[in-house]
Amino acid sequence: MSSLLSTPDVLKYHLYRKETDMRCGYNALSGLVRNELDKKVKDGDVFIFINRPRTSLKMLLWEKGGFTLFYRRLETGTFEVPSFNLDDKSMQITTDQLQFILKGIALKEIKYRRKRY
Repeated sequence: MSSLLSTPDVLKYHLYRKETDMRCGYNALSGLVRNELDKKVKDGDVFIFINRPRTSLKMLLWEKGGFTLFYRRLETGTFEVPSFNLDDKSMQITTDQLQFILKGIALKEIKYRRKRY
């Protein structure tokens, strides 16, 4: 199963904890980043937003010259998200976790094996 979306390890991925209205565009989502998360949207991090039923996901990224907005809607099923600390407004996730979320892989069942060097 390949992905059309490249998610480089050099980027930081922030998953917003609260449900988000998917009608929000660039300005509203960047306002959430600035006002709710107290982060700078133009730092080059990726901010991930999911709606209440967890069937739609948006990712916001500032690249040189403008915003990029990625939108994914599931036809069936829901996006699984990692467990949150209830005090946190967002959590940083890894590139692997993001790919698992996008592909619909159950995060609780993933087990990493030790690497031998």
